[in-house]
Amino acid sequence: MFTGLVEELGRVREIKKSGESLTLTVEAKTILEDVKLGDSIAVNGTCLTVVNFGNDYFEADVMPETYTKTNLKFLSPGDRVNLERTLRPTDRLGGHIVQGHVDEVGWIVEIRAKEIAKIIKIKASEGFLQYLVPKGSVAVDGISLTVVDVYNDSFTVSIIPHTFKNTTLGYKTIGSPVNLEADILAKYVFSFIKKQGASRKIDLNFLAEHGFL
Repeated sequence: MFTGLVEELGRVREIKKSGESLTLTVEAKTILEDVKLGDSIAVNGTCLTVVNFGNDYFEADVMPETYTKTNLKFLSPGDRVNLERTLRPTDRLGGHIVQGHVDEVGWIVEIRAKEIAKIIKIKASEGFLQYLVPKGSVAVDGISLTVVDVYNDSFTVSIIPHTFKNTTLGYKTIGSPVNLEADILAKYVFSFIKKQGASRKIDLNFLAEHGFL
């Protein structure tokens, strides 16, 4: 489990590819301070397991399912990646609950400045967009962000200078792929309403009966 607050920008040192499987070697510093074999590290928002590490790097395997569903397949040596260690029970939840289970790859279609902020529009599928609402949470390349607007085929997020400078978003251009993960709470609520709503009216009594009020 992660918070979507990127701890550092790593750099891809080496990629060993076999079919739709990869072994990534990533240069890092901060996240290696207490690393152990078997630890989980979010790489561009994808939960990966540490299979080997040294003073300034770690290795992680990428299985076919992860290869297919994420933008890790587009990485090349030298590319920057967002890195985050798992959430500890004593940590502040500064972002939102991020599982590291990428739903799909989205594509940046617009980047524009609005005073100090960067407004980024990301193309996504209808199936993904159904979980988004303005002011809700979304993980983009593992970064916990607030949704600004939701459209029929895309959504926008607003990026402060600190996030733009210290994450992969500062290296992205129009056409860049990004990993997308919807808020798990939104998924559960959507599923619940979809299953229950067809057979019973959702009203205040219904919400109170099921503990929402």
